Amino acid sequence: MTSRSPIWLFDLDNTLHDASHAIFPAIRVNMNRYMAHLLGDGTTPADAATVNAIRLQYWQRYGATLMGLVKHHGVRSDEFLHEAHLFDDLPSMIRAERGLARLLARLPGRKILLTNAPRAYSHQVLRHLGLHRHFFQHIPIEAMRVHGKLQPKPSAQFLRKLLGTHGVAARDCILVEDTVANLRVAKQVGMRTALVTRYTQPGLHKNSAACVDVKVKSVFHLARHACRLYRLPP
Repeated sequence: MTSRSPIWLFDLDNTLHDASHAIFPAIRVNMNRYMAHLLGDGTTPADAATVNAIRLQYWQRYGATLMGLVKHHGVRSDEFLHEAHLFDDLPSMIRAERGLARLLARLPGRKILLTNAPRAYSHQVLRHLGLHRHFFQHIPIEAMRVHGKLQPKPSAQFLRKLLGTHGVAARDCILVEDTVANLRVAKQVGMRTALVTRYTQPGLHKNSAACVDVKVKSVFHLARHACRLYRLPP
């Protein structure tokens, strides 16, 4: 086994917990409400079909709906993130496998939370799951900036900046994600990649073979593949 200690970059939603159960539907409602007013004529909100189409278009093109809204509509990122992540009772909406803290403790190396979710929301989820003490750094979407500009996943520029900040080679980083597009860019940068499939639809995993080193149903299966991940040839 290599003597280098790996750095694990963990995604949050649909990787460490089941965001599709209740959280993503609520975020989608919040986003649509915000965008309907934004895209309307000032009196009448835009219709649902228009909002859904544009939200999906921006997510597919930029990796985050926020980026399209900032780029094309001059939306303030902090305002949108706040409005999209308003919940009546977030703790009651969180679903996750038990024992995540023990899993993170067993994996050798340092762990960084790297999420396209905002800080307030992701911090609350981490605290609820009891995982905050296992991450030496928490990087939410607001902190993913290059030369002052937002560059969330799947930005290769930000991933290279992250490597430089920590003085670590790409081959010593493992990105754990549910989103193939993010893993594809990480693989191009030279990182190791692990795809978690438990909480996402099978159709979203198409064309993943070339950019995924390890495919697991649950993060709990990472331990059995850990040696393989950092024994892979550079």
